Amino acid sequence: MSNPSPARYRTTNWSSYNASLRKRGSLLIWVDEDITWRAPSPPPS
Repeated sequence: MSNPSPARYRTTNWSSYNASLRKRGSLLIWVDEDITWRAPSPPPS
């Protein structure tokens, strides 16, 4: 028995979709370099 193909989701009402995106607002994410965390380097062996 073969596996079913994955579901495909397609937007059919673009005007409504675009209006909902405008209503939701901006999703811009600002990343400040001062808050980045870097793991310490392992000691040399």
